[in-house]
Amino acid sequence: MMISTKGRYALQVMLDLAAHDREGFVSLKEVANRQGISIKYLESIVAILNRAGVVRSQRGKEGGYQLSRPARDITAGQILRATEGTLSPVACSSLEGTPCQKAEACLTLPLWQQLDQRIEGYLSTVTLEDLLKGRV
Repeated sequence: MMISTKGRYALQVMLDLAAHDREGFVSLKEVANRQGISIKYLESIVAILNRAGVVRSQRGKEGGYQLSRPARDITAGQILRATEGTLSPVACSSLEGTPCQKAEACLTLPLWQQLDQRIEGYLSTVTLEDLLKGRV
């Protein structure tokens, strides 16, 4: 499994918003400047995060973005699933819930299933707060 730039940047954006949460809504221009990421690319990322319900937006002079809930309630898994889709270690129909004709004879399927469960399990326990406070 390889996390794309979009997934990595999404985590950076979310951590930036979490670090500046007390300031209210934060403009993407500020985030882009602090993180060294193109504002155009950030716009596409926060649109995904907004649809996923982990950020909220406000238009206008005092507008921008902020976390939709406390950093302790948002996991790395939620963010990465929103931006990456699947976090499966291999392209396998059985891991995506689709029946596979080869599943019964596939000797490696249990390996991929257990690895998938461990990745999901781990990423679901790491919160933005954990990352901010260096608890990972």
